[in-house]
Amino acid sequence: MEDRSAKYRAFYAQLICAAARATDPRLEDAFRTVRREPFAGPGPWSIALGGHPYVVTPDDDPAFLYQNTLLALDSARGLNIGMPGAHAYWLTGCAVKEGETVIQIGAGSGYYTAILAHLVGPGGRVHAYEIDERLAALARDNLKDVPHVEVRDRSGVAADLPRTDVIYVCAGAAQPAAEWLDALRPGGRLLFPLAPEGMLGGMLMITRPDEGAIWPAKFLSRAQFIGCAGLQDAEAARRLADAFAKGWESVQSLRREGAPDETCWFAGEGWWLSTAPAPAATASINPYADITQT
Repeated sequence: MEDRSAKYRAFYAQLICAAARATDPRLEDAFRTVRREPFAGPGPWSIALGGHPYVVTPDDDPAFLYQNTLLALDSARGLNIGMPGAHAYWLTGCAVKEGETVIQIGAGSGYYTAILAHLVGPGGRVHAYEIDERLAALARDNLKDVPHVEVRDRSGVAADLPRTDVIYVCAGAAQPAAEWLDALRPGGRLLFPLAPEGMLGGMLMITRPDEGAIWPAKFLSRAQFIGCAGLQDAEAARRLADAFAKGWESVQSLRREGAPDETCWFAGEGWWLSTAPAPAATASINPYADITQT
């Protein structure tokens, strides 16, 4: 069975990284190396394409795990291991490097935590936060043999986050948490779904500059996630839906001070997104509109 799983993984990794236009061979190696079976639990499994009902696999053949689909962890609550093609694309965008420190918010059972750990290597560090105690326990067990991963069973919206190079958020929010922005080192990247609970929003990447209150920012794609506790706002969700309906590809910067001007795409409390560029540009990656749900 392991030989079959390895064969499936090799094809799956090549396929999703090609679809994600990934240029870093380490990413394909990560998806080829990390087995999904421990993170999925025993089969049969419930899988789905984004926005469609779950379908139960006929048996526990691991071939069903190596598809570009959502894989349910708790189908009643809509908790999933996210669509791998989407995550491959987003991970390409935030360009995780060997030796970096990464914070993951919303680790689930730990599958993408393991992918991140592979990318940073043993010289790096991954701090994974999962507020659901059952899922955190699963993640901790699944990752017990990866010494450079720490799983914390609490919210990742906290003032005591470690200083980090990348924050990878797998839960939708109505705003970027100030704690995330403050935890980034200069040059650090925050990638999170600006997508409150139940809303199709966008995966926003923000890069911390060496100095100043104008930070490069851009949407990599549309996205919809289960909501991040503590970062929901019904009024912001309504206004964000209106903003996305008018387009999203033009956003180029996050402003942390100053009054919103005619370049404002969306304004929150103490922050706003602008269509004007920041002084320091980020690496180019073309937005990918058809990646939606995880």
